[in-house]
Amino acid sequence: MKRSKTSMGIALMTRSALIAALYATIAYLSAPLQFAFFQFRLSEAFCVLPIFMPEAIIGLTLGCAIANYITGAVVWDVIFGSLATLIGALLARVIGKLIKSKKLIFLATLPTVLANAVIVPFVIRFAYGATNGYWFLFATVAVGELATATILGALLYSVLDKRGLIGKL
Repeated sequence: MKRSKTSMGIALMTRSALIAALYATIAYLSAPLQFAFFQFRLSEAFCVLPIFMPEAIIGLTLGCAIANYITGAVVWDVIFGSLATLIGALLARVIGKLIKSKKLIFLATLPTVLANAVIVPFVIRFAYGATNGYWFLFATVAVGELATATILGALLYSVLDKRGLIGKL
């Protein structure tokens, strides 16, 4: 049975909203793991989703904005943190389409790592007044993102793939 464009659109919006809700909830619950300049947000594992779900791009961006807002972030963090997530998700989608081997899927998570490592240190310095150097903050954000977006993201991808959910979602 073929689905109508309307029902497909509703399904995509619903998945996007669910991703946003899951991202925000897990970010909120894992907020104690985020220290001043060390970003270890467990929900960043979802940044692997745009590889096979384009609707995840909006879901992740909205989820990040909601998470930053409900955890008490300043407006600049809500805006620029979400922008970093959007950039990472868009580029993950592009790179994910280019990757032909599932063993290299972790490469599609690197735009998320880089977007956050480049943008978030500015937010930490200027919005929160951190006195640490930019490159120190770059490194600490990158380490947190590598742990969550790349390692946990690759694990999430592997679990979804083994359960036959990649391509069916």
